[in-house]
Amino acid sequence: MPRTHKSLPRLHVEADLGAGQALTLGREQTNYLVAVMRMKAGDAAILFNGRDGAWLARITDPHRKGVMLEVVVQTARQTAPADLWFGFAPLKAGRLDYLVQKATEMGAGTIQPVITRFTQVSRLKPEKLLANVIEAAEQCQVLSVPAVAPEVTLDALIAGWRVNHGLRRLIVCDESAPPSSPVELLGWLRGLSIGVLIGPEGGFSDDERSQLLAQAFVVPISLGPRILRADTAAVAALALVQATIGDWR
Repeated sequence: MPRTHKSLPRLHVEADLGAGQALTLGREQTNYLVAVMRMKAGDAAILFNGRDGAWLARITDPHRKGVMLEVVVQTARQTAPADLWFGFAPLKAGRLDYLVQKATEMGAGTIQPVITRFTQVSRLKPEKLLANVIEAAEQCQVLSVPAVAPEVTLDALIAGWRVNHGLRRLIVCDESAPPSSPVELLGWLRGLSIGVLIGPEGGFSDDERSQLLAQAFVVPISLGPRILRADTAAVAALALVQATIGDWR
């Protein structure tokens, strides 16, 4: 994206985007542009929908009931969807929002809640998870918005892994593993489809850990000698994977 556009508001929309197209924003985005950003006719914003890249659009009518814009020119081509699957045991509000936002920023392509024995929260609002994903994508210039998959129990995830994920390997952050550097261990996974699974606060139960370690597709790793909070572990694990075998390379 051109440097001159980086200061412009960036909004995710559902509509298709193309030069000359006119569209009207909903109430929340209209309020943001008119009441918060104090934008007027002729001012510009960047729009994206996860399919058509990023586009410069100009306000033609700053009506408070629905801002109208005209799409002018593409500023960035659409990026390919990320292949990285990220599973996590849901946390309490606040920390859950943080975790989902950071997973989006770190390049997850699919984000899926996984219910374990010690999971703190079992009833989630998919629309709120998606809202956090979109907010992170807007703030960090992510063009390929991660998919939010329905929550699944750990048992069901394991039982259906091969059917739903094929030959994808599942990196499991195992706090019970002896502290060691995972860099060499991850090296042989380079070029393969990868998933990363983060357990709940308190870790997996003994039965869950045994079940995971018995799977041929599971690759357990240690995140070092310190006990990390689940949201910290998620960022550490995703950074490690992206730096050693992911798209940071």
